[in-house]
Amino acid sequence: MEKRKQRLEGKLQKHVEKVAWQKQLRLEPRLLSRKLASQLQHWEQGTPRSPWEEQLAQLLQEAPQRLGGKAAAAPAVRGPESRLEGQQQRLLSFFECCLLTGHLPLAHHVLVTHHSKSQQRRLLTLSMYNMVMLGWARQGSFKELTYVFFMLKDAGLAPDLRSYAAALQCMGRLDQDAGTIRRCLKQMAQDGLQLQGLFTAVPLGAEERAELLRAVRKAKPSFTPPRLPVSPPQVNTSPLLRDIYAKDPAVSYPRLHLSLKELQGLFRRQLRVEMATTITVESVEKVPLLTKEVLHARKTLAGLRSRWKTALYQELQETKESEAHAAQEGRLSLFPYLCLLSEKEVVGMLLQTLQALPAQGESLLFLAHELGLRVFKRKQLRNEVQELEQRYSEYLHLLASDTQVEEPCLPRQRWEALGETEAPHEQPWPTSVVVQLGKQLAEVLVRAARMPSSLAAPRSPATLIPVLYHVYSFRSFRQIGILKPHPAFTQLLETAAERTLTFESTDVPMLCPPLPWTSPHSGAFLLSPTKMMRSVEGSQQHQLLLERCPPAELHGALDALTQLGNCAWRVNGRVLDLVLELFNDKGCPRLGVPAPPSEAPRPPEGRQAPKGCLLPEVSPAEKAEMRRELARRLKVAREMQSLRADALYRLSLAQHLRHCVFWLPHNMDFRGRTYPCSPHFNHLGSDLARALLEFAQGRPLGPHGLNWLKIHLVNLTGLKKRESLEARRDYADELMEDILDSADRPMTGRKWWMEADEPWQALACCMEVARAVRAPDPTAYVSHFPVHQDGSCNGLQHYAALGRDGAGAASVNLLPSDLPQDVYSEVAAQVEVFRRQDAEQGVRVAQMLEGFIGRKVVKQTVMTVVYGVTRYGGRLQIEKRLREIHDFPQDFVWEASHYLVRQVFNSLQEMFSGTRSIQRWLTESARLISHTGSAVEWVTPLGIPIVQPYHRDSKVMIKGGLQSLTVSSSVDTSQKPNTLKQKNGFPPNFIHSLDSSHMILTALHCYRKGLTFVSVHDCFWTHAADVAVMNQVCREQFVRLHSQPILHNLSRFLIKRFCSDPRTSKSVWVSRLMDTLLSVPKAGTFNLEQVKRSTYFFS
Repeated sequence: MEKRKQRLEGKLQKHVEKVAWQKQLRLEPRLLSRKLASQLQHWEQGTPRSPWEEQLAQLLQEAPQRLGGKAAAAPAVRGPESRLEGQQQRLLSFFECCLLTGHLPLAHHVLVTHHSKSQQRRLLTLSMYNMVMLGWARQGSFKELTYVFFMLKDAGLAPDLRSYAAALQCMGRLDQDAGTIRRCLKQMAQDGLQLQGLFTAVPLGAEERAELLRAVRKAKPSFTPPRLPVSPPQVNTSPLLRDIYAKDPAVSYPRLHLSLKELQGLFRRQLRVEMATTITVESVEKVPLLTKEVLHARKTLAGLRSRWKTALYQELQETKESEAHAAQEGRLSLFPYLCLLSEKEVVGMLLQTLQALPAQGESLLFLAHELGLRVFKRKQLRNEVQELEQRYSEYLHLLASDTQVEEPCLPRQRWEALGETEAPHEQPWPTSVVVQLGKQLAEVLVRAARMPSSLAAPRSPATLIPVLYHVYSFRSFRQIGILKPHPAFTQLLETAAERTLTFESTDVPMLCPPLPWTSPHSGAFLLSPTKMMRSVEGSQQHQLLLERCPPAELHGALDALTQLGNCAWRVNGRVLDLVLELFNDKGCPRLGVPAPPSEAPRPPEGRQAPKGCLLPEVSPAEKAEMRRELARRLKVAREMQSLRADALYRLSLAQHLRHCVFWLPHNMDFRGRTYPCSPHFNHLGSDLARALLEFAQGRPLGPHGLNWLKIHLVNLTGLKKRESLEARRDYADELMEDILDSADRPMTGRKWWMEADEPWQALACCMEVARAVRAPDPTAYVSHFPVHQDGSCNGLQHYAALGRDGAGAASVNLLPSDLPQDVYSEVAAQVEVFRRQDAEQGVRVAQMLEGFIGRKVVKQTVMTVVYGVTRYGGRLQIEKRLREIHDFPQDFVWEASHYLVRQVFNSLQEMFSGTRSIQRWLTESARLISHTGSAVEWVTPLGIPIVQPYHRDSKVMIKGGLQSLTVSSSVDTSQKPNTLKQKNGFPPNFIHSLDSSHMILTALHCYRKGLTFVSVHDCFWTHAADVAVMNQVCREQFVRLHSQPILHNLSRFLIKRFCSDPRTSKSVWVSRLMDTLLSVPKAGTFNLEQVKRSTYFFS
């Protein structure tokens, strides 16, 4: 009872302090116009019955001619534009956070302060005035709203629809007389604004709309708000997608294997996870014996955390108080940002951060960025849970195994038909705000987390020492600030060996089908806002481009993302058990299972120890070598720690989900390539990560499924790459004894699977083949195993198709052939021809390379040349391969790598002349576009707008605290384009946008045929029974894609976008660009239709 009384008294005291603080905030504006200032003073001193309504009506009549939105938002001076835009973004996010956290008087105070100073006033835009006005309108505070109108007019701006909506909504709440409202509506009409626009063009909540309507009907009793236009559903006009959106009652979209009741239960589970914002799972690390030492360590940790919670609460409150005083002075402080989450949430987040900090510490800049992002992501979970549950339940009728819908349709179409309300669009915070907020929170943690000195030195005096230390260290030749835990704390964590890990709810797979994507910012998670196109935080250019795009043009991308996310998964328990066995022993790096920290190299001892550098007899060369060796060992230890943590997260999540069905929502990068939103556990990872997953829904193998399983197994071994599919199947039959032995005794038998290129996937496939061949009827065996079909150097395939290059097409399996062509072996053979010629001429390095030029040496470089790798990058790749060859003289590695990369590029030039000409054309076009001052933009064949986010770095310094941080951003659109990145990035990014278009087409057509389909970029997955159908679709869609005049369409788009402005048409750069764009590389004579008959195009 006493505690409850104390809590109530504390809350009352806080409320009193808040009221007293708000009274100190400034409400009356200081106007620069003497006439307006005089009017305001006259009205404030006057005593009419309703002064504020009268003055607003007169003020509106005297408003200037309406300015355009752009003019209102444009700064007076164009000079330091990047700095101005950054400050405006920061102001806007500050006002938004004030409204979200109920600190409207503070927002008004900062608006007044900025407005009263001419230098700061130029930062204010019409949307900022409107945002504060809307806040007052919601509270029915007419006096304050009128103050904002005075400032708006004083700034030379004219009210727009949102301004009038705020004023009228406020009048509706206050039940004002009809005369005032009538004059307001009359002035709105004189400003050229339509009354209907208040209800169609201004985003309003249900309550706001009702109050607005009440006000309007006082002046116009018969007014009926226009219904939102129920136009027929927009249909994508791309000729490539015409079949997808054609009405066909016979189409049979796939359904899940779960009933409606089961799916509804899964929805409720996912909802609980997202409302909690985090999820805690058991770690898979070996359970320690509960000795007295372990129990004592856990008890000590529990006591420390209890004290830290109290200290963190206190530090947070003091920090908020300090930031509130800064805001009271009119500065953009962090106060409203610190109020976005409850103190309990922030404390929990900081304690999780402390728990997860690695022993070697973490960069303060990285920590600050991560903490700031976590606040941003949690700040606005949508709260329409009841409405969402009802709509989602209706949506599930399309997916459940035991329900029917009237007409087959795509998930997005079903969701839109249910009247989905658009999710609120989230304005990103400037990166500087994210980092500054995170830095503030990190410093709170440093100040609050302290521990008894006795934990570090048992005999030391009983004092408190910091748990975290701020130190400087060199990483990649740069000195950076690091937050490092005290070794005693690290040791305490190791001894306690607690077995829990905490994840953000958006970082783990979903427990129910994701929401269908319906717009660039609506889809995937139930409550957590997610962007369709991922980008660097603070970047808006991709989002703005998508929002300007006609909605129907994005349907292909939206539907493909939805389809990929709707694939249900489960964990392969047998493989997981084997991996865990190795993980909790000593790992096995050869098989991709990271070793524990105990296996990491230790610092040298004895004379070679770090202190050995101080010995007088040690020469400078020896000291340098000792420092290099120490740095090497520390680097290896850090890498092992990172790999171990990554595997721990993946395996712990796999164990947590091993008896569940789960889903992986997807979004895309700026090129259109798709990725799962869950970073720790998905099918895009390593061999081990892929082997842990299988389809939750099985399909009978049918007559050919077992053959595809066998072929897939041989593909995973890396053997028989130049053999036919039949030969690979026969080879699997020959090895059946080894396959069955691997399935039955993976760790004790002959271990054939361990020699495969992809050992864990090979083992999983061995187990599936064993179950299938032992089934009474293999054709009826229900398989959950995903079979892959991989593109044959897919980037070069797209280049060969673009240029209709017959020779290149033959090298990358676009032409039908009895045996697969291997472009890597062909390039290696061509390089060997050049090497032999040079060796005969007496070139020493060519002579040294005799017998060492093989497929493996050149493969990575050939594969990445198409994606823009430079000669420097290619040389590093080849150097790495040569160092792996123990017989090669290591003294010649540098010279040999230089020689080989030159010969690889020469070979590709000779073999793929069409490819290189297209690359050069794209590169030169991008270079010239960049010189005109623009970033390169284009639209994919499916209508997705793309812009390259490469600009010159802009830097912001965040001063004070533990250290000053410099935030560097390359996505600031007010900076000039980075010409080097723009020109080097365009060829690979353009090809990536084509391979994503091919994947999207394949995904949508497979879905229409009822197949389960997922992809890892140019590697397509489906059930063994459906491989033949997927192969047919894959080839047909590649041919359809490249039957479009892609390069000519690109040329036309770029000319229209960058060469059609009369103001720049006389520019030398624009003239050169026009000439280049008109010189589209000529195509060869290759017949695309042959791809449909090519067995090894994808295989």
